[in-house]
Amino acid sequence: MRIKRTTPRSGIARRIRLIAVTTGLVAAAAVTIPTSSASGAEPFSASELKSAGASVLKADVPGTAWAVDAKTNKVVVTVDSTVSAAEITEIKATAGDNAGALEIKHVPGKFNKLIQGGDAIYATSWRCSLGFNVRSGTTYYFLTAGHCTDGAGTWWSNSGHTTTLGTTAGSSFPTNDYGLVRYTNTTVAKAGTAGGVDITSAGTPAVGATVYRDGSTTGTHSGRVSALNATVNYGGGDIVYGMIQTNVCAEPGDSGGSLYSSSGIAYGLTSGGSGNCTSGGTTFFQPVVEALSAYGVSVF
Repeated sequence: MRIKRTTPRSGIARRIRLIAVTTGLVAAAAVTIPTSSASGAEPFSASELKSAGASVLKADVPGTAWAVDAKTNKVVVTVDSTVSAAEITEIKATAGDNAGALEIKHVPGKFNKLIQGGDAIYATSWRCSLGFNVRSGTTYYFLTAGHCTDGAGTWWSNSGHTTTLGTTAGSSFPTNDYGLVRYTNTTVAKAGTAGGVDITSAGTPAVGATVYRDGSTTGTHSGRVSALNATVNYGGGDIVYGMIQTNVCAEPGDSGGSLYSSSGIAYGLTSGGSGNCTSGGTTFFQPVVEALSAYGVSVF
């Protein structure tokens, strides 16, 4: 989540609800609720799993995220503490005959966008984290979360807004969650690192892979990838697709920060989640390869 805006603008009601730092993040130890499907039942087909996932989207319940688990042949629906039993019943009812393909997992806390990689970057009224420095030819940029760049013009490196970094050159949120800022200050050092690791390429992690996240609030933390191609409903129409889901912790202000491997492969940009770095959490990341392709830039 990003630091709460102090000046109103269009759509402020839904953003305050989703990104206010005071909501915080709560521990995310997952508790699996078994589905009602009978043991030994025929596995669900790809089309049935797709239909079940589409039903979760159609139910439009904020605080839900879902992705297909190839090992269990289920659509794992992760729900935060705001999702009621009635809403879970509604999700299953919407799935109809494919309800048995849904596996519900509860996590405490609320899914929030995590604004403040690593280094702090400041817009007029909020703070995020820089994801990766990138370039196109001799022009330099950095990537961050799209909900950070949404509505932002100039970016600074300090809260006093005395050192300018650059201006927003591209922004995509919701649906995606990536943004691009072009450096206008030629005196700023632009390192091709994240968390002290030299970033040399970009790719997609495997489920179960160990990954590292760096953000301006909590620094560097590690964990494992739990799902790919996850859809997350933050509420208020803020739905993002194709996310990397992990158990790496994050806190308010870490949005936009980098997800990467120990060998220097850039994986993603911090989008949101629930939890904290004392108890753990569930966190979602925008795949960086999509952002690089969209803007025609590369890591260096």
